[in-house]
Amino acid sequence: MPRKQKQTNAAGSGSYLLPGTVLTDGMSMDNAVVAVADGRIVYVGARAGMDASMPGLEELELPPGSMILPGLIDLHCHGAAGGDFPTGNSEPARTAVEFLHRAGTTTLLASLVTASRADLLRGLKTLRQLADEGLVAGIHAEGPFLSHARCGAQDPRFLRDPDVGLLGEMMDAAGGHLRTMTYAPELPGAEALVRMLAENGVTPSLGHTDADARTTAASLTAAAELLQAAGRGPASRPTITHLFNGMPPLHHRSPGPVAACLRLAAAGKAAVELIADGVHLDPETVRMVFDLVGPENVVLVTDSMAATGLPDGHYELGPASVSVSAAVARLGDGTLAGGTATLLDVVRRTIGAGVEPAAAVLSATAVPAAIIGEQEHVGGLRAGLRADVVVVDGNFERVLVMRAGQLLDKGEARR
Repeated sequence: MPRKQKQTNAAGSGSYLLPGTVLTDGMSMDNAVVAVADGRIVYVGARAGMDASMPGLEELELPPGSMILPGLIDLHCHGAAGGDFPTGNSEPARTAVEFLHRAGTTTLLASLVTASRADLLRGLKTLRQLADEGLVAGIHAEGPFLSHARCGAQDPRFLRDPDVGLLGEMMDAAGGHLRTMTYAPELPGAEALVRMLAENGVTPSLGHTDADARTTAASLTAAAELLQAAGRGPASRPTITHLFNGMPPLHHRSPGPVAACLRLAAAGKAAVELIADGVHLDPETVRMVFDLVGPENVVLVTDSMAATGLPDGHYELGPASVSVSAAVARLGDGTLAGGTATLLDVVRRTIGAGVEPAAAVLSATAVPAAIIGEQEHVGGLRAGLRADVVVVDGNFERVLVMRAGQLLDKGEARR
């Protein structure tokens, strides 16, 4: 069942009025205002329709042409600002979360990578604390039940077949905060793993796989049915971890997982992650997927790692050493090793690929919120939701970020 979101302390939050073009739930509203009080959104719409009896609101002066978005939601993120979630070190992880919040990603899952049992459990226990405090919405485990043939930057030494015993230990260590797990459906024991995930409120995310189309389709279909049987609600469905990356390419005589993932996403039975950072996918590929499956079936993600927000250099991604050059992260053998873009960067580049702004924003807000069952708390600009707001200029550059009604980054906004 969807978890009740931990209430973020709204102490210090103000009562504000933000004027501009509102982009939410796949729609655009010109000449609108968003009113915020006590850490919640209290009104969205035309200024003339706002209740005159509302408490005194301090209007923020925003640059002409400003657009107001819901706080962005990243379901696949390994760190930022020198902090690497998989290492299990608390203070660097907190630094990463603070940076990401200020960058506009007001809700995120902290992602682990494949590692030893001890390192996985230590990482889960560290991130559990951040989730208990409401700093992250939960944890995403990218591994260790992944394909050797398509491991990408995952350390092959620690890959293993699905093991429900280890999964149970991981869920216990996460304290109820494990929200998604990437798995390869062709591995022995994958069916039992998917069942256990779904029955315990964890979204299965198919990826790092060498499966054929039939195996992929069967696993995703079963996962969708199990999630519904577990009472997760109509919006719940499995996801595909960074579509195209970590899987064989689409071929007309050997379609592989990509064909099945696109077909089931177009039918609304799965949602595909896209790392639309200009590195992991060509812009034409991004636009094609949006056209084929619709923005309501796409989840924009970053796969960001510790180098995000920092200069080129040498960094860590769990047990792996990563070199970053020209903002591209790679292992020593040249394999891509996560991303260095923020989710706002990804949204901007998605729009640059030819996707409508409202559609790109939907795939970075409402769609991921529904995947993790948090749509009644975050992911939109509607009265009653947590006041997570990102204001951008006409070029989708950040102007202001608010989380639970607290101004984190005022940028050009003047009070």
